[in-house]
Amino acid sequence: MRPATLIVLFAASVLGHAAVRAHHAFATEFDVDRPVEFEGTVTKVELINPHSWIHVEVVGEDGEAVVWMIEGGSPNALVRRGITRNSIPIGSELFIRGYQARDRSNRAVGRDMRFADGRELFFQGTPTPNPSAE
Repeated sequence: MRPATLIVLFAASVLGHAAVRAHHAFATEFDVDRPVEFEGTVTKVELINPHSWIHVEVVGEDGEAVVWMIEGGSPNALVRRGITRNSIPIGSELFIRGYQARDRSNRAVGRDMRFADGRELFFQGTPTPNPSAE
């Protein structure tokens, strides 16, 4: 085999592995034993592959603002449901119930999300656990 062919094959295997690692199951990334619940203001919306993100500024009990990243489905899955960047305006207030990342960072997956006016926002790519169904 020619050296150029080997380089292409190596690069493809490395990039392919990275893509597979980027797509994960709920239990790999999030902890069902670490539920979160908070209200915050949308500061950024990213409809990017493989998962979309909503950045929400949350003011804690100490008065300090902290930004949480809420993971959602792929842009394709969300657009098929009618969700675009314009569906989640910057400055919107969101109420979020979900599960924190296993690494305890300020990242979560939203189980239930709704705007201040009560409209629900389904931002998930895959179903998350439903404790009330157990």
